[in-house]
Amino acid sequence: MKRSKSLKLALMGATILTMTACDNPDEVAAIFEDVDECAKYEGQDLDQCRQGWEEAKQEHIRTAPKYTSVADCQADFGEGQCEQAPQQTTSGGSVFMPMMMGYMMGSMLSGGGRSNVATQPLYRSADDPKTFRTGDNQKVSSKTGVQKVPSTVTSRPTTKTSTVRRGGFGTTAARTTSSTRSYGG
Repeated sequence: MKRSKSLKLALMGATILTMTACDNPDEVAAIFEDVDECAKYEGQDLDQCRQGWEEAKQEHIRTAPKYTSVADCQADFGEGQCEQAPQQTTSGGSVFMPMMMGYMMGSMLSGGGRSNVATQPLYRSADDPKTFRTGDNQKVSSKTGVQKVPSTVTSRPTTKTSTVRRGGFGTTAARTTSSTRSYGG
């Protein structure tokens, strides 16, 4: 009796783990530092590489973390890794964002055509410079090329409508919600 009860509990646990894994399946994504690297990768089309890069650049403006000072941005992304954003604060001051270090897009090598991966810019933080991250600070990969990534990083990143006042890329930074305005698009 105890043996069958243990077996049932083990099977129930395995079933739950299997179901959880199915809820968050991996997606096939193409991750590259630039168009040239993408075009050299077997199975990638130059036009798709260029289109992916352009889409990621547009997303970069919309979704990159925004900072009110270059020093705060560099504290999170490293010396020389930040640029001035096209947005300004409501008082006309500059806004800074990390430079785009690469991009992720769906891959034609995913089996059934383009995958469900949203084309988006990727960043590298000062404290983990080898790992690509999304604009929402989700770890993606430390490698380039076509690969499986967690489905949790493949959705379109959120639009950043606030600026970060000081340090802590992601959740530990203080934010000011009414200090930026966007021009166009």
